[in-house]
Amino acid sequence: MVIRIDKEAKESLKEAYNFIKKDSLQNAENVRDKILVSIKDLLNNPEKHPPDKYRFNNDPSYRAYEIYKYRISYHVSPKEIRVIRIRHTKMNPQDIK
Repeated sequence: MVIRIDKEAKESLKEAYNFIKKDSLQNAENVRDKILVSIKDLLNNPEKHPPDKYRFNNDPSYRAYEIYKYRISYHVSPKEIRVIRIRHTKMNPQDIK
């Protein structure tokens, strides 16, 4: 099994890093690194987080969790874990179907 991070999610993580870095480079690196470690840890147990409550169809292969006030949404398939979105929890969820 492999982990893939969508382009949109990578860009969101980069934006978060740059935003936090304005106040503290150390905090920006810490948040980025912890998020990436938590994503890598999904390989050990991809279904450890609950199904994504914001999905309309309640498909349990879509899951989400929060870390440092960032919500990580991902999809689990037999061959890969795909990180779909990384967004701050204060942002409104997008319509996902």
